[in-house]
Amino acid sequence: MHTFLLRFGLLFLVSCNAVPMAKAQGFRERLEEAREASRRPAATPPVLPAGARALRDVAYGSDPRQRFDVYLPAQTRNAPAPGAPILLFVHGGGWENGNKDNPGVVEDKAAYWLPKGYILVSTNYRMRPDTAPLDQARDVARALAKVQQLAPQWDADPSRVVLMGHSAGAHLAVLVGASSTLWREAGAARPRGVVSLDSGALDVPDLMRRPRIPKLYHRAFGGDRDEWIAASPFHQLSADASPMLIVCSTRRPDACPQGRALAEKASVLGVRMDVLPQDLSHMQVNRELGQDSSYTEAVARFIGSLLR
Repeated sequence: MHTFLLRFGLLFLVSCNAVPMAKAQGFRERLEEAREASRRPAATPPVLPAGARALRDVAYGSDPRQRFDVYLPAQTRNAPAPGAPILLFVHGGGWENGNKDNPGVVEDKAAYWLPKGYILVSTNYRMRPDTAPLDQARDVARALAKVQQLAPQWDADPSRVVLMGHSAGAHLAVLVGASSTLWREAGAARPRGVVSLDSGALDVPDLMRRPRIPKLYHRAFGGDRDEWIAASPFHQLSADASPMLIVCSTRRPDACPQGRALAEKASVLGVRMDVLPQDLSHMQVNRELGQDSSYTEAVARFIGSLLR
């Protein structure tokens, strides 16, 4: 009897602590996201693989934020047909901060994909408070159109562009891939696919109805429900959306459920959408991509499957 009561007491204590622990873990992830939003540009340019070169601040619009950097692999001049594929990366930063060469954005991804013959493009976009997320997504679509236009100059194939983004940038990349209106209005062709790195805003109305969310979401999306819907990948997803890989941190309470809900809707529409849960923090999902790991290999397999 004494043993039973001891075991019961331990189980009770664990169950009582489970919710506070989960809340604490969720708080840590939200704090990490807030820190990511305040990241500043790198003090020095990213280190690139031997022979690679960079084209910096290529304009796709008149605003100083409408610029991207292009990282070209060595010996692109003899690239085999049909030309090099392109990864177009969209940085995070809570829709109000961040930069295309923030630490963790370029180096490991360049080290992994450039030697394989890929071109990496990292883009900026206009930000809050002046530019709402929907118009930020329009910037990403304009960057996509410009990348496709310039691709032949880099011995690349304009039809083999894969969008990738982290955090707020993941939301913007998924929104462009989900809504054909955005890329068509920008004069772009549909991206070959999208890789979302731990977005917490795949269903914006659902997110904004929650009682306790970080203030950065209120600053980003405001209080107009129509604007929430217009900037919500879940609500804008259409049958002609691009195939997607939704990478989500299992350490956050909201990222994977949103990804699975989006994938369920995609399945009904006949759109390929894979969900890849990872036991990594919000920032690790971005910073460790390109390092030697089963995670990097899984993302690379998805991208490779789109380019066959």
